Amino acid sequence: MIGGKSDAKADNMHGVKKKVVETKKAKKAAKDPDKAKSPASAFFIFMEDFRKQFKEENPKNKSKVPIHIAGGEKWKQLSDAEKAPYMAETRKWLADYHKKKDAYKKRVAAEDSDEEKSYKSLFEVD
Repeated sequence: MIGGKSDAKADNMHGVKKKVVETKKAKKAAKDPDKAKSPASAFFIFMEDFRKQFKEENPKNKSKVPIHIAGGEKWKQLSDAEKAPYMAETRKWLADYHKKKDAYKKRVAAEDSDEEKSYKSLFEVD
């Protein structure tokens, strides 16, 4: 039918089927929940404390925007000495993250080698 819609799902003009693009949900589902999560930066650790303080000082504020703006301004005004506790906390979390990440990699490598061995054993002849 010229110029009209066809009942079949449309491919491109040359009859080549399009590749199926993975959806965001499919990509998200593929992530391993046991994988170590990267640690928060010093700024985000600071913001946890700042949010509590800001909410105590401004109980009527329901919006998040003023908290984020005020937190960013406050962070810029802090000296390196005032930022030091947050940096130390980040370093501690980072060290813990690297330990968990290394353990995860070892576990995954062991699982992969076990699967490979079991697959090879199917084809071995005694």
